This record gives sequence, C-alpha cells and structure tokens, in this order.
Amino acid sequence: MLVDFNTLPETSKIYIYPSNRKFYPNEFPIIEEKIKTLLHEFEASNLFFEIKYNRFILIFISDETPLSMEQNDLLISFIFSLEKEFDISLMDKVNVCFKQGKYVQLKEILDFKKLIKNKGVSKNTIVFNNLIHTKEEFECCWETPAINSWISHFF
Repeated sequence: MLVDFNTLPETSKIYIYPSNRKFYPNEFPIIEEKIKTLLHEFEASNLFFEIKYNRFILIFISDETPLSMEQNDLLISFIFSLEKEFDISLMDKVNVCFKQGKYVQLKEILDFKKLIKNKGVSKNTIVFNNLIHTKEEFECCWETPAINSWISHFF
C-alpha cells in the first residue's frame, strides 16, 4: 500500500535505481504510472516511491511490512523490464552520480577520477550515495560532499 513518506519508520529499507540518463518528459508519466501499478500489488507492505531529479527511482519499504521473496523478485523483474522498454540502465550502482550546478551527472569511475585530476570536481562536489540502505541514511547521507562519500579515497 502506498503511504506518505513521513509515516514510514526511519528504519525503512530503500531501493535506489539510478538511471544512466535523465528520463525524457514523455517517459516520466509512463514510468511513474508503471511503478504505481506495480506497488499497488504489494498491498501487505507499506511503501513510498519517488522519482528524483528525473534520474533516480527511489522505493521505500517499511521494515515493519517487508516484501516477500516473491515480491522482491517481482520488483527486480520489473526494473529489468523498465531497462529494456526505455533503453536505460538502472541496476548499475557503482557509477558516480553527482551534481554540477543544478544538473545531475553520471560518470563511470574512471571518468570521475579524470574529473578529479583535471579539477572538474572537488572534495565539496555533491555526490549521491546509492549504496545506502535505510530512510534514515537517505535523509542524512544520500546527497553528500564527495569527501564524505564512498569515493573519498580518490582525493
């Protein structure tokens, strides 16, 4: 059941699916409707979803009402189907997503290292930590300066 974000406990699990590109305006409502349709099937679970920056699919699931293994498999299959239908990548979480001004960029790690070397990004560049696991981590640590993230050792 879809619920308000604020009603979810801080320990709720988060699934982050970063897209390798921004969703096109004509894709956004279709993707959003497909996610709603899927999540309505999970009636026994308290869920919330959001598409952030036209690039990230965020799905929060209350740890008080977790998904069954079958539902988890269905979610993964659904994400794979979105990848195929929209010719995007959503499962690659080790690329670096970061902000440049008001824009969100995505680079492979090697290209991000080159940006560091060429001073295209700094320790203060905001990066997205797509490896977080809970709502609490999302609220404090999803968008964080690079120096506080998993890529800090590159500086």
